[in-house]
Amino acid sequence: MARIGRWPVLKRYDQDHLTRIALPLGGIGTGTVSLGGRGDLRDWEIANRPAKGFVPRQGLGAAPFFALRTKVAGATPVTRILEGPLDLSEYEGQSGSPAPNHGLPRFEHCSFAAAYPLGQVMLSDRRVPVSVRLEAFNPLIPCDPDSSGIPVAILRFVLTNRTSATVAADLCGSLLNFIGQDGTEGVSRDNRNSFRKESGHSGIFMQTRGVPADAAQWGTMALATTAGRGVSHRTAWKKVGWGSALLDFWDDFEEDGCLEKRRREGEDAPMGSLAVALRLPPGATREVTFVIAWHFPNRYTWTPAGGDRPCSEDRIGNYYTTRYRDAWDVLRKSVPQLRSLESETVTFVRAFCESDLPDVVKEAALFNLSTLRTQTCFRTPDGRFFGWEGYLDNSGCCFGSCTHVWNYEQAMAFLFGDLARRMREVEFCEATGADGMMSFRVSLPIGRATSFGKAAADGQMGCIMKVYRDWQLSGDDDWLRSLYPMVKKALEFCWIDGGWDGDRDGVMEGCQHNTMDVEYYGPNPQMGAWYLGALRAAEEMARHLGEGEFADRCRGLFERGSRWMDEHLFNGEYYEHEVRPPRLSSDVAESLRVGMGATGMKEPDYQLGPGCLVDQLIGQLMAHVCGLGYLLKRANVRKTLRSIMKYNLRNGLSDHRNVMRSYALGEESALLMASYPRERPANPFPYFTEVMTGFEYTAAIGMLYEGQEKSGLQCMQNTRERYDGLKRSPFDEAECGHHYARAMITWAAGLALSGFRFSGVERAMSFSRRPGTWFWSNGYAWGTCTLKQQRGGMGVALAVLHGSLSLKRFEIADVGEHRFARTVRIGRGRSRHFVVK
Repeated sequence: MARIGRWPVLKRYDQDHLTRIALPLGGIGTGTVSLGGRGDLRDWEIANRPAKGFVPRQGLGAAPFFALRTKVAGATPVTRILEGPLDLSEYEGQSGSPAPNHGLPRFEHCSFAAAYPLGQVMLSDRRVPVSVRLEAFNPLIPCDPDSSGIPVAILRFVLTNRTSATVAADLCGSLLNFIGQDGTEGVSRDNRNSFRKESGHSGIFMQTRGVPADAAQWGTMALATTAGRGVSHRTAWKKVGWGSALLDFWDDFEEDGCLEKRRREGEDAPMGSLAVALRLPPGATREVTFVIAWHFPNRYTWTPAGGDRPCSEDRIGNYYTTRYRDAWDVLRKSVPQLRSLESETVTFVRAFCESDLPDVVKEAALFNLSTLRTQTCFRTPDGRFFGWEGYLDNSGCCFGSCTHVWNYEQAMAFLFGDLARRMREVEFCEATGADGMMSFRVSLPIGRATSFGKAAADGQMGCIMKVYRDWQLSGDDDWLRSLYPMVKKALEFCWIDGGWDGDRDGVMEGCQHNTMDVEYYGPNPQMGAWYLGALRAAEEMARHLGEGEFADRCRGLFERGSRWMDEHLFNGEYYEHEVRPPRLSSDVAESLRVGMGATGMKEPDYQLGPGCLVDQLIGQLMAHVCGLGYLLKRANVRKTLRSIMKYNLRNGLSDHRNVMRSYALGEESALLMASYPRERPANPFPYFTEVMTGFEYTAAIGMLYEGQEKSGLQCMQNTRERYDGLKRSPFDEAECGHHYARAMITWAAGLALSGFRFSGVERAMSFSRRPGTWFWSNGYAWGTCTLKQQRGGMGVALAVLHGSLSLKRFEIADVGEHRFARTVRIGRGRSRHFVVK
């Protein structure tokens, strides 16, 4: 593992690969502002909505920026905006360059390094006597959602004097008070800035008197520094025409680095500036920390009661704003903790990056965690967690914590177990009716949870498996008992007349709405494997709770269904879809048809048919994550994954015909959603020619679980090479919109390679027999485990870095297990050494 300064580095980007980089800075459920590859701040998505491309500007003038003035005795001052060169694509628009702050002098050399959530920008210029490294982050500490949910962007500028002379340096940050704007709607009106000073920090507090207090764009902001002395400020720039406000600021700052105050003269969106002066002896390094904080409490529902315009009853609020009074209160509570918050974040990132996982696995898993912090996700004041599927440039895309998409995500349960369990509680206690039908999109406020009123076969079955997973990780039997009655009803819903398995033979034949946004008719591998996994999970939960009869019923259906699928759907290379149109439309239960699929059911369009589907074994992958074993014949599973590699991989797409959206182009390599090596329906399901990362990862991780590591890693590498900073942001994997939740399945790649599983029920942990150091997390604690081959067995060094761990048994596959004489508790900062024979 490399590092720059104090921080670990997983990936470096040179000056030719910076254009698209946008690293989200912000907490879980708080919104973000993104650090651009050249050091700029872009995509200000802090006011309760997506805002790709939104950079607040003072008319046609300045946008938020940081600047540096340096002065060596006897020489002319050198002043630069703290950003690297512009990309060629930003050279000209309808009014010249469209880039924010395009006319300001900037550094000539720039590079970027990251190990999410840590982003670093390296700046140098032969005419500037200091080199600069910007270290930017927001705390990300697994198992601590509150510390990982602080609405701040922390920016530390590290300056190194490259000369033999003393350098006087001044750092200045300028931020527009754009309260009232969100990038799409609203205007700033009568906003006010004021300077405040407290022990440990000082800065500019931003509020408004003219924006309605119930508007989504109403709130407060702050720009502060932890510097104890040498601080000057402006609460407003000079109110003059044309570009004179920026000229006045630049002249003032460049003259001596100390800001002269300007009176506010009726500016609706005043610019505030904060400068810090310091001296650097020859060869010395100094640093200055700035913190941007925000507080926008008025989030409105994704399903307004009255149509497009939300009313007062549609206000759902934000959890993070219940923890702070305003943006200055955010600073007051978080600044004193910055050192410890950073330390814990770095400990996590370092432990993960130092593990013996392949770099591409670490990159895909770690960088996709950024989605949890974007406007894809939010928390309501009661602490519940919700998510869009992804989002468009200025609006959410596909509301409702959609079960058939969020089924793929695997990070939350292993990193933030309480948040994952809150999602299960919503799914089964709020979104599932008395008949067991789970609305796969949740309307809000929560009292409207079931109003969508439609069920997804894969979504509902996957949620049953996730209850099993989350129960195992937590070991909380009381929690399982509270959900189990509705879990049972959700499974029994499969067996209603006109349902997914109306004849109760263990095979889904009915109308199955699914993540392809259409309905499949007849048995198919994707829904079938989810169903088998749900039966196995329900069997285990029922047996644990003493419901042997129901457990036996689930087991019988599982065995019949598994056998039938292997005998009838496996074609010797992969599993096919046997299309079975219903006799009559009345044979389909009303809640099973969403209306996005075929209009006619006698010969339905949009079926998979004999295609080789990229994620046909997603249910099997989930079974491996849960420790439920094989759902289908192991040999058939492995052959299917080899067939996906054989038929769906395209090494270059220049000659590929895609009739829908393109997420990969030209000579990029990718796995297609489906291939048709034998015959193709006239009109298959709509996405079959597309490429989408979450589905590619599903196949790749399945390969890893089956020992096909070369193929699995190659597929993951193909995907990550497309997100190279030049063409796409490494922190924004798209599907139906930005920051798509499905790509967070990447966390399971580490589980596949390390063999990590944990059962809080049995207080047992297990790994594969592969020597090395592995990061582990169960949602409530995390640490590392080092396995070393030695005579007579395998040595184990198990360390807990956060939380505490209770164990009775530790197992290494194909080696043996170690049983402790009694339950041991390993606390934070402690480790345990033993040998498994």
